[in-house]
Amino acid sequence: MIGVHHVQLLIRYVLAPLVRLLWRPAVHGADRIPAHGPVILAANHRAAVDTAFIPLVAARRVAFLGKAEYFTGRGLRGRLMASFLRALGYIPVDRGNARAGLAALAAGREVLAAGGVFGIYPEGTRSLDGRLHRGHTGVASLALSTGAVVVPVGLRGTERVQPVGRLFPRLARVEIRFGAPLEFSRYEGLEGAPAIRRAVTDEIMDAIADLSGQTYVDSYHRRPGETLPAAA
Repeated sequence: MIGVHHVQLLIRYVLAPLVRLLWRPAVHGADRIPAHGPVILAANHRAAVDTAFIPLVAARRVAFLGKAEYFTGRGLRGRLMASFLRALGYIPVDRGNARAGLAALAAGREVLAAGGVFGIYPEGTRSLDGRLHRGHTGVASLALSTGAVVVPVGLRGTERVQPVGRLFPRLARVEIRFGAPLEFSRYEGLEGAPAIRRAVTDEIMDAIADLSGQTYVDSYHRRPGETLPAAA
């Protein structure tokens, strides 16, 4: 029976080298990810493949959130999919209820409390207009409550690898830039202050904008048919 450990070996020794061979991603600053301790990788989000590219070029295992239904498929195909996602570091979270946001933060805190690396997209969704939008303050809550350092990440070109609506990725130039780690110990004990969470989030988004080269707009991203969240 194929277990998560076997899939991890397959990803490390077969899939990751294959991705580097086919897409030849230009990776800058990967050594800026601390080798030990809790780390948050905060990135811009242009395509579904972002969540695959980041773990495949990072030296440490990166945990991302994944829809719970991806892990519940039946039969051999369903078990293989679940094993593959767990090997990549995905954490199943039910996003279909009102407590999804709290569950996501709880999952992130668990990873960071164990000294792991947690990946997050502060915008909350993929950018459909190519701009970098205002970040939600969950990333700040995680950093302040766990003491984790934040490494900003700028992804370029992944929207050409898998444009919205395209099922299979295509070959295109990809660039992944890791920024200098940001630490916020100066705000210790102030996690509950909305103004502090906003200041921390804005500092992270400024760093992401520098790395991604995107135009920053100080408004939350809204997909067609969505209502804007309350300001934070």
